[in-house]
Amino acid sequence: MTTVLSRVFFGSGASSVLTTLAVFAVAYVMRPLGALVFGHIGDRLGRRRVLLASMAVMTVAMLVTALLPTREQIGSAAGVVLLLLRCVMGFSVGGEYTGVMTYLVEGAPPRRRGLVASLASAASEVGALLAVGVAALTTALTSGPALDFWGWRIPFLFGALLAAGTLIARSTMQESPAFEELKQARATDRAPLRRTLRGQRPALYRTFTISALGSITYYVGITYVPTYLTAVGGFAESDALWLATIASVAVIVITPFAGAMADRVGRRPTLVLFAVLSLVLPVSMFAFMTRGHAALALTGAVVLALVAGGVSAVGASSAPEQFPVEGRLSGLAVGTVATTIFGGLTPYLSQALIDSTGWRLVPGVMVAAVALLALPILWHLPETAPARLVMADRATG
Repeated sequence: MTTVLSRVFFGSGASSVLTTLAVFAVAYVMRPLGALVFGHIGDRLGRRRVLLASMAVMTVAMLVTALLPTREQIGSAAGVVLLLLRCVMGFSVGGEYTGVMTYLVEGAPPRRRGLVASLASAASEVGALLAVGVAALTTALTSGPALDFWGWRIPFLFGALLAAGTLIARSTMQESPAFEELKQARATDRAPLRRTLRGQRPALYRTFTISALGSITYYVGITYVPTYLTAVGGFAESDALWLATIASVAVIVITPFAGAMADRVGRRPTLVLFAVLSLVLPVSMFAFMTRGHAALALTGAVVLALVAGGVSAVGASSAPEQFPVEGRLSGLAVGTVATTIFGGLTPYLSQALIDSTGWRLVPGVMVAAVALLALPILWHLPETAPARLVMADRATG
């Protein structure tokens, strides 16, 4: 909804799209802060409390966004309030996704952690699919003036209802078995972040790398694509959203296969495979999307989505496994700094570089550069898949 929101909150000027992407980017600064706050709560008091609190905050923020007055009604203050609400959402998501990954990893059968944790990525893609689908329906069924006046509110209202339903469903959750054992053993740490920063630095570097690759492939290869198709590829807003919807389906399809592959052949080789794909494919896929041909644009969007979905699926299990239970959420919180840099900032940076240089393949080059830097670290990643560890023990024993 970037191009629509840019008109509604920042006017029809040439820089309004870039301003909207900047609002999206600035909100990501709040993710590490939210992750640190919720991470401390989760490592001290439990994963369940984090998942309830983060979703409660998101529900309120989404609802208020849907009810916001526009620039036409209150002037530039509308954009300021939108920015503040985006920051609240970023704070919430900082604890949300790391909490979900940790909860699933700690409750899954050891030999199925990759598959089960990948469902967090798949579920988020169901959310992305709903978001894009609702946005596509909204833009297709409402006229230009109606879309700018009230139609843009529909996706946010839908999101608020979904968040509220999720909050109700989570109220019946039990605490994660691993944290329950930790609590019963009275082994919870009073300062989990400080201990993690002092004693888990290699794990922090590895998690930062996994998060960096997952973030740039996702936010450039999926989130930014509808804007790219509209601003660079010359597609109408509704057509770009439908192409993005199909790409979201592709992510949901690839996710469980990537998670199961990580269980079977290991986290390290699977991450290395997707890092190589992230290195060699993005430039040509973004080139496809500049040709103005729907079939080529769809191919580019789907291939990028498959690569991004694979990285996110494997990262969902491999990142939490880098840390012990008592400091797991705090360690993952530090990794969210990579999401701010390589996730929230990259759509804005991509558009800014395209506008300033005229080079339309900048987004693909950015993804490939991060993949190139990540490959050496992923190549030396210690294997954490339980099934592979058992096989290694048998081979050496």
